[in-house]
Amino acid sequence: MERYIDPSPLKGTVKAPSSKSMTQRAIAAALLADGQSTIHNPSYCDDSLAAMSIAVGLGARIEPHSDKMIVDGTGNLRESKLNCGESGLAIRMFSPIAALFPEKIILTGANSLRKRPMKMIEEALNQMGVSCTSSGGFLPLTIKGPIKGGRCEIDGSVSSQLLTGLLMALPLAQEDSEIKVNDLKSKPYIEMTIQILKSFGVTIHNENFSLFRIPGNQKYIPYDYTVEGDWSGGAFLLVAGAINGELTITGLQKASRQSDMTILDALRDAGAKMKISDDSVWISHSPLKAFSFDATHSPDLFPPLTVLAAYCDGVSTIKGVTRLIHKESNRAEALRLEFGKLKIMIDIDGDIMSITGGKPEGAKVESHDDHRITMAMAVAALKASGRVYIRDSQCVGKSYPGFFDDLRTLGATVHE
Repeated sequence: MERYIDPSPLKGTVKAPSSKSMTQRAIAAALLADGQSTIHNPSYCDDSLAAMSIAVGLGARIEPHSDKMIVDGTGNLRESKLNCGESGLAIRMFSPIAALFPEKIILTGANSLRKRPMKMIEEALNQMGVSCTSSGGFLPLTIKGPIKGGRCEIDGSVSSQLLTGLLMALPLAQEDSEIKVNDLKSKPYIEMTIQILKSFGVTIHNENFSLFRIPGNQKYIPYDYTVEGDWSGGAFLLVAGAINGELTITGLQKASRQSDMTILDALRDAGAKMKISDDSVWISHSPLKAFSFDATHSPDLFPPLTVLAAYCDGVSTIKGVTRLIHKESNRAEALRLEFGKLKIMIDIDGDIMSITGGKPEGAKVESHDDHRITMAMAVAALKASGRVYIRDSQCVGKSYPGFFDDLRTLGATVHE
């Protein structure tokens, strides 16, 4: 679907979308708990729907409501072939969970997920005595457990999501386990995982994010879990306010462990006018200056940070480009190409992206079938010199289905 956005000032109050990362983790934990759990304020984005489908295939019963999700866990395997859609978290998290079952289970996916490397999952599960084979390092994965525990060593430099899956599965193994992790990135996401596991009664021993000790034979306890607002999606709304609005975004927890709340640091450095409370942020447009930011542990912030930099006076730099290669698109290159069409210059040198601020122009741009590229281009359009057309914009459903509706509510002119 092609949408086009006219330059539009925004004003008003909007609730941040629910965190898909927390929702997916909570679904997995509820699947493994013996009894009924309730997940309040869940995200029903495409990635969460994929996690729900997988959990049902692995034996859960799920009753969705608009404001909550009721999950009955620890049922018997119903489906031996599970589709993760385009969710990188789903494939990396549910592969170790699937390895808890003695039956052969095939995990597959769609579109961009089929192009993302799976060798690290295969190697980790094989170290734990599980039979796991890929198709030349890509999907589908064929897994046959049960995983019994033991020791493995993994590379955490590309993603922390496989570690999340291992931390989810291994407490139910017969034996104790140790995971040695080299060069772990996105540490706040592991803190999030451990926090959720603790809520469901599971203990993980973390030694400086390089060694994790997991006692076996634990039990998940059903729990009523409330999902926070999503700082990843909220970041686009905050940047929209900073460049051409006066907005209050509710549902963003000041005490959150989400790594993407560091968007506040970049906005502060850029000179944005903000008032931060315990569960909301007020932000208003103001003159913006260039900033430098390290997004190594929060790579999903690259798209909104690029929009922010496009409207700053001077050259902004963002570190962590190497984290962007295996996203829904090669996100660094996609940003460089599409912002170039808006006449914003982006240079990439190793791990550093440099963005020269200016006045984005109207243009026809591509989404690269990447939800975050789409949202970046839409926010960039809000103060551009002309209309911005975005092809295949429906991909926002992956994380934030209501994104364009929220922009309209705040005053944006969005055409479909």
